[in-house]
Amino acid sequence: TYEVVGDPSPIAWGSRWDLYLYMGDDQVHWFSILNSLVIVLLLSGIVAMIMVRTLRRDLAEYNSVEEKEELLEESGWKLVHADVLRPPPLAAWLATTIGTGMQVLCMSFISIACAMLGFLSPANRGSMLTVSLLLFALMGVAAGYCAALAYKAFKGAQWKSLTLLTAFLFPGIVLGVMFVLNFFIWGQHSSGAVPFGTMFAVLCIWFLISFPLVWVGVWLGYRGTLKDPPVKTNMVPRVIPSQAWYLHPLFTMLIGGILPFGAVFIELYFIMSSIWLQRFYYVFGFLALVLLLLVITCAEISIVLCYFQLCAEDHAWWWRAFLNSGAAGLYLLAYSGIYYCTQLEISGFVPLLLYVGYMALASLLFFLITGTVGFLACWWFVWTIFGSVKVD
Repeated sequence: TYEVVGDPSPIAWGSRWDLYLYMGDDQVHWFSILNSLVIVLLLSGIVAMIMVRTLRRDLAEYNSVEEKEELLEESGWKLVHADVLRPPPLAAWLATTIGTGMQVLCMSFISIACAMLGFLSPANRGSMLTVSLLLFALMGVAAGYCAALAYKAFKGAQWKSLTLLTAFLFPGIVLGVMFVLNFFIWGQHSSGAVPFGTMFAVLCIWFLISFPLVWVGVWLGYRGTLKDPPVKTNMVPRVIPSQAWYLHPLFTMLIGGILPFGAVFIELYFIMSSIWLQRFYYVFGFLALVLLLLVITCAEISIVLCYFQLCAEDHAWWWRAFLNSGAAGLYLLAYSGIYYCTQLEISGFVPLLLYVGYMALASLLFFLITGTVGFLACWWFVWTIFGSVKVD
């Protein structure tokens, strides 16, 4: 026989995890916030200079009756007014990408807000993933609605194809890769494999909850009204002149992706350590602030690059606006390779495959979030500046 003697603890029940959740490197997180703020302030200054000084001067010149004859031989963003709203190629794919990006963005904000308010306990490490999965399914309404509004602005007509693409394209890629990786885990007889019943439940959530909600969102977006376009589109597209080397799509993606990634890469180290090194991450207040700064950074860098592109008389800005800021996902993929070489000691084919697969999915979701924010910011910017200029 034996007996157990319990000593009363002065620690309250609700504070029992504080010892494990205490992170003594708060200064590093504050440095991450400061790093993001510096980038945001720098971009805000550039955007303010463009909006307040350059655009005001351009609008004053373009709207001046006396100088209209002189402007006929000049160049500038006003010259593409008849093509700036021309529907992009692969409009349904772009609308689907925007809708899914908004779906992931809404899921991220709500999940982090729930964790920040203490609704998700660190005692159950799978609670964050479960909540995120359910929120992703419920945010199918946002995906369908945003995709439908964008597709309507693109003057698209294949609404059934749009619904199927939004409901199955990117969710199918994510779930397909996860299921394939899970089969490899099964082959290793690991206890970390997802049971077949759980996989079937995820499929039921996808088909019975997410897909109907996407259909509802597309229906609501189709019935929604858009503002009248500020300019009319010509039947014949304007020829895009040869562009300078620094306006090449690859170079603008290089610049447009590094600043959003630079705003969050310090915090990414702690998140990846939590995932791959079994460490606790519970500073969701910092994470929420970093996500907000990421959104601002993506919006501002996309507006700056879009303005330079329009000034060069290149009216094909739709896809470029998405890819410029979305290139941050490529930087995340490259950083995951550096993290693997410097921080991890993974041996074996299956563990390496799991790391590559999951980080590729994380990079894809990051690409969708940052690209969607950049696209929406450029869309607002284009409608604003061309709605403020007089066009004959």
